[in-house]
Amino acid sequence: MSPTETVPSVLTSASLATRLSFFTSGFAFACWAPLVPFARARLGVDTGAMGLLLLCLGLGSVLAMLLAGWLCARHGARPVIVAGGLSLMLILPLLAVASTPLTLGASLLLFGGALGSMDVAMNIHGVEVERGLSRPLMSGFHAQFSLGGCIGAGLMTFLLSLWPHPFADTLLCAGVILVAMGVTAPRLLRTAAGEVGAAFAWPRGIVLLLAGLAGLLFLVEGAVLDWGALLITSSGLVPVARGGLAYMLFAVAMTVGRLGGDALTARIGDVAVLAGGGLLSVAGFVVLLTVPVPAVTLAGFGLIGLGASNIVPLLYRQAGLQTVMPIGAAVTALTLVGYAGILLGPAVIGFVAQFVGLRTAFWGLGALMGLLPFCARFATIPKRVL
Repeated sequence: MSPTETVPSVLTSASLATRLSFFTSGFAFACWAPLVPFARARLGVDTGAMGLLLLCLGLGSVLAMLLAGWLCARHGARPVIVAGGLSLMLILPLLAVASTPLTLGASLLLFGGALGSMDVAMNIHGVEVERGLSRPLMSGFHAQFSLGGCIGAGLMTFLLSLWPHPFADTLLCAGVILVAMGVTAPRLLRTAAGEVGAAFAWPRGIVLLLAGLAGLLFLVEGAVLDWGALLITSSGLVPVARGGLAYMLFAVAMTVGRLGGDALTARIGDVAVLAGGGLLSVAGFVVLLTVPVPAVTLAGFGLIGLGASNIVPLLYRQAGLQTVMPIGAAVTALTLVGYAGILLGPAVIGFVAQFVGLRTAFWGLGALMGLLPFCARFATIPKRVL
């Protein structure tokens, strides 16, 4: 820091770097989705084998998360974010040329590891920046991940439709990542986060509650992603070709909610955001499951996304305010449990639906979201720090 550079200016610059980190992670992750059909055709594998290969991405993320919190505590979030971003840049083109199941699985494992480590580090960094500037920022950070995902998927789809050469197209997208990381790296804080300890610590105290709520929110997102289209198409409300509107409306509403989430949180506080978001999501489930009108049913997905939009950023904020565990360990726990919710949750919903039906399973999700208002005061730090 130069003698004339003030702490607020450094933190403001670090806020921009955090937003770019979230954007880069979402952008890189979404760039992979349009490449999946090309990868399957290139390898000549069936759907089951491709599904197993896709598990490598989640496995790599989880394994990296187990170490990322410890690395951030020891060396700070900055080198982990930079290493993760540059790794995404280097690995993305490999996903377009891997020609055997082994090479694609290994590439996805590394790609998932870069995403997972970056996910933990940028949330730790975001917590530090938010605390330094003493105002809510986490919703805006998470909104950039969603925005990056929209732009990444859109750009890669456009490039593949214009010029269907996956390797060349991924090089262009990797260039976007390189530019973003070039702007990000020098603006990141160099401070460490928390105390050096084990690679992973089981959540305890308020962190246990925060992690459980994070798992629930990611479970709902995974259920809407994997089962939302089937829910509305199997009942004949929406044609199969338009089933994707369910998750699209959910994701758009979540992004919009997060873009205004920081101002809302500053105005009404964390307790009200958590309780109100839970109630709004419950209302979305009720609308979705009780009004058999296509437009209204789809609006239910939007209400669920809008209600859920600011809860996960709020949980990360509370992880940074609690003193039961080091910040790095708490953020790692939230991220791991959240990933477990989005990876394992859809399978659990499918298992439950096998016995009680998909609609009843979604009623169960709505009931679980109804717990949020009752947990609001227990999941927030009584003293208002922000």
